[in-house]
Amino acid sequence: MPSFPPTTAFEQRPSHQLTKVFSASVVGIEAEIVEVEVDVSPGLPNVIIVGLPDIAVKEARERVKSAIKNSHSVFPTSRVAVNLAPADLPKNGTHFDLPIAISILANSGQLKFDSERMVFLGELSLDGKVRGVSGVLSTALSAKQRGFMSVMVPEDNAAEATLVGGLEVIPVKSLQEAVAHLQNLRPIQPAVRAMAKKARLHGNGLDMRDIKGQEQAKRALEIAAAGSHNILMIGPPGSGKTILARTFPTILPQLSEEEMLEVTKIYSVAGALSGRRELITTRPFRSPHHTASAVSLVGGGSIPRPGEISLAHRGVLFLDELPEFNQSVLESLRQPMEDGIVTIARASGAMTFPARFTLVAAQNPCPCGYYNDPDRPCTCSPGQIQRYNKKVSGPLLDRIDLCVQVPRISYDKITKEAGVERSADLQNRVEDARSRQTQRFSLGETASRTNAEMGIRELKQYSRLNEESHSLLKTAIETLHLSTRSYSRILKIARTIADLSGEANIRTADLAEALLYRPGQE
Repeated sequence: MPSFPPTTAFEQRPSHQLTKVFSASVVGIEAEIVEVEVDVSPGLPNVIIVGLPDIAVKEARERVKSAIKNSHSVFPTSRVAVNLAPADLPKNGTHFDLPIAISILANSGQLKFDSERMVFLGELSLDGKVRGVSGVLSTALSAKQRGFMSVMVPEDNAAEATLVGGLEVIPVKSLQEAVAHLQNLRPIQPAVRAMAKKARLHGNGLDMRDIKGQEQAKRALEIAAAGSHNILMIGPPGSGKTILARTFPTILPQLSEEEMLEVTKIYSVAGALSGRRELITTRPFRSPHHTASAVSLVGGGSIPRPGEISLAHRGVLFLDELPEFNQSVLESLRQPMEDGIVTIARASGAMTFPARFTLVAAQNPCPCGYYNDPDRPCTCSPGQIQRYNKKVSGPLLDRIDLCVQVPRISYDKITKEAGVERSADLQNRVEDARSRQTQRFSLGETASRTNAEMGIRELKQYSRLNEESHSLLKTAIETLHLSTRSYSRILKIARTIADLSGEANIRTADLAEALLYRPGQE
């Protein structure tokens, strides 16, 4: 029998069991569960992090090392290898600090706990305190779907995580506090979700009743709110376009629970939830400046983040002085306005963000603002007026459902008493119209929520016309040279007007009113 050499001391060393700690990586607005594996082995002191980490994740080794030392624990004086699995999923952000620290302590024999049922998130400061991070709501939702029982998050993010029912939320202030809880030395009481209060949008104290005149514009805004239609207001400076737009949220219906979670998740990923703020209960109102770039408006960056159109999801995107925006920026809105989503492609992959917003735009009729004004002469040449209006392309205008003129208000209207209808009155009618739409769409197999979201089949099913209406629409199409998209949008507006009137079918009067809001620019 051949003799074999004796095994070395290194080969005789028993293999140790790796403790896996779970965290998550946010991709778009969804979170993927990530396994944090640590191997502490003999060798020169060094920390290696693998698994497609970005710079922020790689820098975690210095934060974690100092945090462990300053939390009365011992950082291993040997080789530490950290693997973030799956290895082909890009990892970004500082929220891996806490799970990496916990995993190092567990695999160096300083901490024992059941790691299979908890997800960890948190950034560590050098003194061991746990700082708030973004994307906590997405992570909590993903953890619940994957069967985890609890999440350990920074105290600042606890209220956000409690939005996910049936999941234990452990709020921590420091690494030392987290370790004491896991060792059952000083258990932390799970965070309790506070009851969310549904608040009507106050519009910064604005009310439709306080806006003098502009009855046609108010009617157009009511239709836009009822069907979630895009609207453009054209008028001279000082006619009230901006205040009408800023008062528009006061007549919108309240967010549903599902919509609140949708909006809150976007703001969480974008890092736009401030402090201990919990559930977003009011519809967003975003008003970017006309110098905004395409990335800030649509979203993007080396690590794609939601832009203004996604932050306006289920709310309002107000573009004041529309022609002053860069034309390429405006053209980037065309696809999101049509599809309700925006897809941002990068070399590492594509991310999709929701962008189902109501566009409210305002502009002057010309550069000086007084074209066709009965009292003030316009100082612009025909060429200047043409170039000004061409900044907003035909395809973009074709995606705007309603166009309304907002003329300058006369002295008599300015000084008369306030109007009769308050924002609450208009909001009640809008909510009634929305409820009719919800009931109608719930009967069929459709994902539509409002008339503006109707597809071809829904439009054909719910927007039938009588012979008189058919004749009127045919004449309008042939006279105004309307596009197929304009045809569909006119029907959607007419359907919304009928809903506001409580009518089951579209009447000729509804169609005639819908045609009034097409400016004939097609």
